[in-house]
Amino acid sequence: MSNVEEFPLTGRVLTEFEALITSAPTALDAIPGAVYICDHEGWLVRYNAEAAELWGRRPSLSAPQERFCGSQRLFLSDGSPMAHQECPMAEAIKTGVSTRNAEVIIERPDGSRIFVLVNIRPLRDHRGAIQGAINCFQDISQQKRIEAEVNRKSKDLEDFFENSAIGLHIVSAAGIILRANKAELELLGYPADEYVGRHIAEFHADAPVIGDILARLSCGEKLDRYPARLRARDGSIKHVLITSNSRFEDGKFVNTRCFTTDVTSLHETEDAWRETEERFAATYQAATIGIAESDADGRLLRVNDAFCTMLGRSREQLLNMTFLDYTHEDDRDEEVRCYARQVSGETDTYAIRKRAVKADGTVIYLDVYSSTVRDRTGRFRYGVRVLLDVTEAKHMDDRRRESEQHMRDLLEALPAAVYTTDAEGRITFFNKAAVEMAGRTPQIGDKWCVTWRLYRPDGTYLPHDQCPMAVALKEDRPVRGEQAVAERPDGTRVPFIPYPTPLHDVAGKLVGAVNMLVDISDREKAAEYAERLASIVRFSDDAIVSKDTQGIIQTWNRGAERLFGYSAEEVIGKPITILIPPDRQDEEPGILERIRRDEHIDHYETVRIRKDGSLIDVSLTVSPLKDARGRVVGASKIARDITERRRSEEHRKLLINELNHRVKNTLATVQSLAAQTFRGVNASQDFGRFQSRLVALARAHDVLTRESWQGADLQEVLQATINPICVEPQQRVQASGPPLRLRPKMALAFSMAFHELCTNAAKYGALTNDGGLIKVSWHVSDLESVSHLHLQWEEIGGPPVEVPARTGFGTRLLERALARELGGKVDLVFAPSGVRFHIEAPLT
Repeated sequence: MSNVEEFPLTGRVLTEFEALITSAPTALDAIPGAVYICDHEGWLVRYNAEAAELWGRRPSLSAPQERFCGSQRLFLSDGSPMAHQECPMAEAIKTGVSTRNAEVIIERPDGSRIFVLVNIRPLRDHRGAIQGAINCFQDISQQKRIEAEVNRKSKDLEDFFENSAIGLHIVSAAGIILRANKAELELLGYPADEYVGRHIAEFHADAPVIGDILARLSCGEKLDRYPARLRARDGSIKHVLITSNSRFEDGKFVNTRCFTTDVTSLHETEDAWRETEERFAATYQAATIGIAESDADGRLLRVNDAFCTMLGRSREQLLNMTFLDYTHEDDRDEEVRCYARQVSGETDTYAIRKRAVKADGTVIYLDVYSSTVRDRTGRFRYGVRVLLDVTEAKHMDDRRRESEQHMRDLLEALPAAVYTTDAEGRITFFNKAAVEMAGRTPQIGDKWCVTWRLYRPDGTYLPHDQCPMAVALKEDRPVRGEQAVAERPDGTRVPFIPYPTPLHDVAGKLVGAVNMLVDISDREKAAEYAERLASIVRFSDDAIVSKDTQGIIQTWNRGAERLFGYSAEEVIGKPITILIPPDRQDEEPGILERIRRDEHIDHYETVRIRKDGSLIDVSLTVSPLKDARGRVVGASKIARDITERRRSEEHRKLLINELNHRVKNTLATVQSLAAQTFRGVNASQDFGRFQSRLVALARAHDVLTRESWQGADLQEVLQATINPICVEPQQRVQASGPPLRLRPKMALAFSMAFHELCTNAAKYGALTNDGGLIKVSWHVSDLESVSHLHLQWEEIGGPPVEVPARTGFGTRLLERALARELGGKVDLVFAPSGVRFHIEAPLT
C-alpha cells in the first residue's frame, strides 16, 4: 500500500507524481474538471471535489483504499459491465499508454448513471518508470442525450425517406438522380443501380413535361401534384403526380426533392368510368327494353329509342308528357299512389303491371320497374323507369289460365279420383270423384292424400307421409304396382291402385305431382284375369321359365318340361346354365347383364341341351321382371323349338342350290348351242359378246343363290360383274352410295347393265388407257310414298368418245330393255369426255 511520506522532499527535483502528491490537498480543486490520481499499483491517492461529485461518493484514501477508480460501478458505453481492474486507468498503469477521449459510464450509489469522457496519462519518474497516473474526466451525459436525439432524428428522417409509402427522389441541378427510395424503385421496377446516377429525363415518357418541370424548379418554383407519365422498366407507363421544391445554397440551385404519387389506378379507373359512361349511354339507347327518367312530378326527363317505339310516340312528344298521360285511366290511381310513396322515401322501388295507350289508341300491357336516384342528403333527384312490353305474355297467360281451367273441367269430368299437389305435397286440386272415393271433402293445403286414413293391403296402418304419393314426391319418380286401402269417415274401406306421377317445369324442376286412384273393389275380375294368365303360362306349348338376376331358375312350366325333359322339381333353384352346352356357356353372362340394364332380347337363336344330353335349336325371347318399385329382380324367358324350321331352311337352301345348278346347266347348254350355231360363220366377235353376257348372267345367279334368292346387295352385284373385266378395279372403279339390297329381278337386270357398260369401257372408253376412271354412285329418294333408286355411271379420263354410227344390242339393252324391265327411266349419253348413264327406277 502506498505511503506518500516515503518520498524525500529535499535534495532533488520532484517528479510529476511526487509534485501532485505533495501538493496541498486542495490543489486539485483548482483544476477545472474532475481529477483523480492513482499510484503505480493503482491505489487511489488523490481526487478533487468535482470527481467526488461525479462519483456521487467520497472514497477513502486510507485503509481500506480503492484501486483504479472512485466510482461505485463502471460500464462500457454500450451498457455492458466493466470491472475496475479493466478500466482505462488500470490499462494506462499496466501499459504506460495514455487514453484520450474514452467514453465510460459511471453508476452512482443512488443508481443513476452518467456518461463521462476520460483522458488518462501515466506519470513517470526521472528514469521513466511508472509512478502512477492521472485521470481528468468530465460529464458528457447532456451531450450524449443530444447526440442520441440527433441520431434518432437522423434515423427517422432516413427511415422516412427510404420506407415512405410514396416515391421520393433527389435530383441534382444537372438533372441527375442522386437518390431514390424503395417506393420509387418499386413503382418503376428498377434496381437502384439502373436508376440512380441517370438523367431524370430518361424515365419521363413526355420530354416537354420533364423540361417544364426542371425549368420551373430551377427558378425556385414549387410544384404541387404536377401530372406526368413515367416509363417503367417493363415498358408500361405509370401516371404520377409530382410534388417538389428546390434547395438553394448561397443563391445557387443545388438539387430538388420530389414526391412521386402513383395515380395509375386512378387514371385507369377514370378511363374505365368514362368508358362505362359511354357504354351506358350506348346501351341506354340500344336497349330493347324501354328506359326513362322522370322528375318528382312524373314528367319524363329522358327516354330511349325502345321507350319511344313501345309507346308509338316521338322523343319530343314524350318529353312534354308525364308517365300518367299515356297510362290507362283505370290504372292511373295505383301508379300515382306507388310513385308518391317512392318520391317521399317510403320505398325506393316498386313494380306494377299496367295498361298504356299508344298514340294510335292501341292498348298494351307494360311491366313497370321504378327505382330511385337520390342525392347525398337523401333528397329525391329522379326516378328510373324500366318498361317491358308484356302484351303477348299477358295474352299467353290468359290462354294458359283458360287451358288450366279447361284441364280442371276435364279432370272434374273424369270418373276416377284425381288430385294434384305442389312439390311439398300440399293438395292444390281434387275432383268430385276424389271426394266420393274419400267419403269426405279434403282441404286445399292438406298433405299427401285426399283420403281420411290409409292401410296397406295386409291391413297394417299406412301413414300419409309414407303413402305412394309421398314416395313419388320425395324420390321424384312415378310409383307403379302399389296397392292401398282407403278408409272413409263412415268406416267403409275401398281398395285402390294409386298412380302418382311427379310434374316438372320446362327446366326439369319438380313442381308437384298428380295422382289417380283407381278403385279395385271388384277383385273377382282381377283374380279371374290372373288365373287365366297363369293357365296360359301353364299350358303353353312354348317353354316359359323365370329366373332371378343371378340366373337361378324360379318357375318352370309344362312346355319347359316337354322341351328340355326336366320336371319342375328337378330344376327350380338350380342355375339356368344346366340347359346351356359347354361351348355356349359365355352366352348367359351377357344375357343377364342386358336384363339388369332393363333390355329386352327378342328371337335370339341358339342351341340348348336337353336332360338326355341331346342338342336342340331354340329361339329365345327374354324380358326383365320388375318388383313393385320398378327394380329389375329377374327375367322371363320363352324358348321355342325351331328344329323343324331349321330343317326347312336347310331343305330350301338345298332346293335353291339345285335350281342354281340346273340354271347353270341350262346356260351351259345355251352356250354350247350358240357355239355350234356360230361355227363356220364369220361372227366370232358376236359370239364372244353373246358368251360374255351369259357369263355375267351366271354370276348374278351366283350372287342371288348365296342370298337364297331373297335379293342381293347392289355393291356386291357391281363387283361381281366388273371384277372379271376390269384390271385393278379397286383403283379404276369408284363406287359410292348407301347399302342397298335389290330384289332378284332388279339384281339380274343391273348385272346385265353393268356388264354392257364395263365391256364398252374396256373396248372404247375409260378402261382403254392407264388414267381412265369409272365413277358409280347411287342414292334413294321418296317420290309419292314410293322409294326410287337413282344410279349414275360416269367415265372420265378416257379417250374422246364418239356417238356410235349404229345402235347395237348393248345400247338397246340399256335404253329399252332395262327401262321396260324395271319400269324406270334411262338416260344414256355418249359425251366426248366419257359415257354417262343414269337410271331412275322404283325399288318395289
